[in-house]
Amino acid sequence: MSSGFIARHGLWDDDQAACAAELRKRAETEQLRLIRMVWADSHGQARAKAVSLPVFLASLTDGYNINVATFTLDSSGGRVFRSFVRGGGMGLDEMTGSPNLTIVPDPTTFRTLPWAPGTGWVLCDEYFTDGRPFHFSSRSILSRQLGRLRNSGMELIVGLEVEWYLRRIDGTLTDDHIGAPGSHARPLQTAPVEPGYSYHSESNMDLMQPVIDALAETYQQLGLPLRSIENEYGPGQLECTFAARPAMQSADDYVLFRTATRQVCRRLGYFATFMCRPSFPGLCASGWHLHQSLADAGTGRNLFMPDSGEAPLSPLGMAYLAGLLTHATPAAVFATPTVNGFRRFQPNSLAPDRVTWSHDHRGAMLRVLGGARDPATRFENRIGEPAANPYLFIASQIVAGLDGIERNAAPWPADDEPYEADRPRLPTSLGAALEALGASALFREQLGDLYCDYYISLKRAELDRYLQSVAGDPSPPEVNGVSAWEQNEYVDFF
Repeated sequence: MSSGFIARHGLWDDDQAACAAELRKRAETEQLRLIRMVWADSHGQARAKAVSLPVFLASLTDGYNINVATFTLDSSGGRVFRSFVRGGGMGLDEMTGSPNLTIVPDPTTFRTLPWAPGTGWVLCDEYFTDGRPFHFSSRSILSRQLGRLRNSGMELIVGLEVEWYLRRIDGTLTDDHIGAPGSHARPLQTAPVEPGYSYHSESNMDLMQPVIDALAETYQQLGLPLRSIENEYGPGQLECTFAARPAMQSADDYVLFRTATRQVCRRLGYFATFMCRPSFPGLCASGWHLHQSLADAGTGRNLFMPDSGEAPLSPLGMAYLAGLLTHATPAAVFATPTVNGFRRFQPNSLAPDRVTWSHDHRGAMLRVLGGARDPATRFENRIGEPAANPYLFIASQIVAGLDGIERNAAPWPADDEPYEADRPRLPTSLGAALEALGASALFREQLGDLYCDYYISLKRAELDRYLQSVAGDPSPPEVNGVSAWEQNEYVDFF
């Protein structure tokens, strides 16, 4: 066992090794038949191979081989890079020919799936076959940024607050719903599950109760720290909130939450989508609000909590806040990575349209909550869409916030009128957001030119297909202000 891939390259810490030893016993006693070995692609989507129990147990020593292909695909499943020429279309010899990667399970993430008896689920990290970390692993990117925090004696605590849509499937899957690489087909026909626009209506929520019950039970069995499921504004729009956890655990939870929600709903004859602004009649946009604070890594003390009642945050918290304000524009594409998501940035819409902050104001981009003697002091970044890759979204916050701390930066005064404030505007399109990332010296330094150029190329392919779809037709048919291309591209993918 000591000569296996994982031990040879020192890929687990002591906690993971101990958890793996326990998992070997558990997997056999629970009589698992298949284990889904899961990795998050660059879009944050869960990809998986289902392996037999003997193969999984062997992976706890040697990992398991997968094709690198999922990291070369855009949101339509089309190949963006020329994998079969030297350098793989990226100028990297190690990417020639769509080679294998070795995925290594993180034993601390193992679950058994309540809706799939006899099936386990575990998140994996990606490596080249020589043990080097894979360049384009978003989970590894977050891990490196969290390492920077640990080196300063800090950890990031993250709470999730996510909106999404529930619809009833009103038809069956036919040949008309089959697409091709690079082109999504027409999505399934669905119907609303409640009338909507009666915020927090108990009666409307009760129409969804059978599905809500199944989801709440699933989240509990998976160990997801659910706090609430709420009926939001649009018809069938729900919001799930989760207790704050260390950042990597919250990011992992988000991947599991999205994939579990979609699968459980589909088995019940319903459709869940995390697309920001779907084109169903009468719908409004969904957001993902990221609650965050820094804690002392040794004591757990909230480092954002101010000492006095006068300041909204501690000096450290104010510097971190200043960093997020300074770098909000290049960070935006990690919080809102789709063509569709930028339709959400409208004035007076409960979503930001410019870079602002304020205390307990839902119109600001950064909403500060808490204060002196409140151990839950934090701020809420309201820029995100629910389709965002959680590892990249959270990593972008660390990159920006640590820069503010290192510069001992100070934010401008709070914006009491955030939709009227003379502040930098957020990008209004995916193209503008990608340009901002490409021009950011900070993100290129922290994520690397290689990753930034890769990510920009991946997302530009998506943007180019959208622009081609509307070329020559400046007013394409839209429903709810959303093009048919966006609906086909995102509603089922996310």
